[in-house]
Amino acid sequence: MGKPSCIDFARSAYPWRIDVDYRAHPELYRVGRGEQGVLICEPYKGELVPLWRFKTPPIATESSRAIYEKFLQMGFTPARRSADYKGGRKFDSADKHLPKKGTGDSEKAESARIFYEAWQRAETRPAYARKKAGWTERYG
Repeated sequence: MGKPSCIDFARSAYPWRIDVDYRAHPELYRVGRGEQGVLICEPYKGELVPLWRFKTPPIATESSRAIYEKFLQMGFTPARRSADYKGGRKFDSADKHLPKKGTGDSEKAESARIFYEAWQRAETRPAYARKKAGWTERYG
């Protein structure tokens, strides 16, 4: 397995900037993998982080409803990672290797399912599909 992306991180090559308002300049936003980039980009960070919770299934249900119109994949990805790996950590902090899968929190698997189903419902909505396709066509 290769080394984690946080090792030898090239900040100048990182496509997201904390000093850019991506609502005012959506053409500058680069779509990342999963929720990559969204936690530093405004206005997404300020709007989503206060709503994003997945500690228990009831909390995930409430949170997924709150962000239904915004960015459901963000709820699914970390909840799924927490279900798979103890503490939701992608890499062991001591040796930077991927921890053993299956050591995570089973309650988080239910939270991940809640977000995933809400995300898939949003994907089937014609208005959402049009907006997503329009954004992709304009900005990549």
